[in-house]
Amino acid sequence: MTDRALSVVRAGALTTVQDRGRPGHAHLGVPRSGALDGPAAALANRLVGNGPDAAVLETTLDGCSLRPRSAVTVAVTGAPCRVRVDGRPAAWGGPVRVRAGAVLDVGPAELGVRAYVAVSGGVAVEPVLGSRSTDLLSGLGPTPLTDGAVLPLGAPAGVQARVDVAPQAGPPSELVLRVFLGPRVDWFTAGAVRRFLSGVFRVSPASNRIGLRTTGPELERARGEELPSEGMVLGAVQVPPAGAPVIFLADHPTTGGYPVIGVVHADDLPAAAQARPGTAVRFVAARGRGGF
Repeated sequence: MTDRALSVVRAGALTTVQDRGRPGHAHLGVPRSGALDGPAAALANRLVGNGPDAAVLETTLDGCSLRPRSAVTVAVTGAPCRVRVDGRPAAWGGPVRVRAGAVLDVGPAELGVRAYVAVSGGVAVEPVLGSRSTDLLSGLGPTPLTDGAVLPLGAPAGVQARVDVAPQAGPPSELVLRVFLGPRVDWFTAGAVRRFLSGVFRVSPASNRIGLRTTGPELERARGEELPSEGMVLGAVQVPPAGAPVIFLADHPTTGGYPVIGVVHADDLPAAAQARPGTAVRFVAARGRGGF
């Protein structure tokens, strides 16, 4: 067996392989998937000298532990956390050299939700429809990591960044999301639209890679009939009958039958990936055209 591999010592609550996703397959019922915090994943890849399409690991809340079979360069970005190599502190947000057989421990997120672990050469699991991403909704891609699993690595293709620590935006204390109203804003009362754009919602513990669920003011419908299923896009804010908005993230279904009151600006979605349960959420009207 090749020595270009990682052994999983501790998988964590939910650690998955992610890259830039598999766009262009919605007509087949396949979501885009990919890293929820794209900028953090891209930074991790740059720090270790990987290309933009290299696959990384996305952890959720409690990190993971890994043992490389050969010396590698790693970088951990996204949610701030303690990084250790064989028990000794190492840099978060910068390139770290890990010798063969040493244990890299990515600790629990101190802020935010998801950390990204890039390894020189990238995680080289078999791609499906052009992507190595784990899709929790459709089941495509590799399964979430388990203790004892072995992940193949690609050959290093570049030189690690010449920085000690790279600056990163911190996880949000309040999530402010620009939203383009529509396409089904007319399904809601005028009062519901006002509450949507002025009220304070909270991130629900039921959130996941499929959608960021919220609690807060109820958004009443102006129309009571059922809406035939129609296409859904990344960032769509769907409102189920209970009236609490759900923001569709990377593993979202490609169709849905609940009305969409608006679509979140794509540039605001990475912050949603780092919003912990209980975080305040505000929707503000975006300027320009939504493009949906």
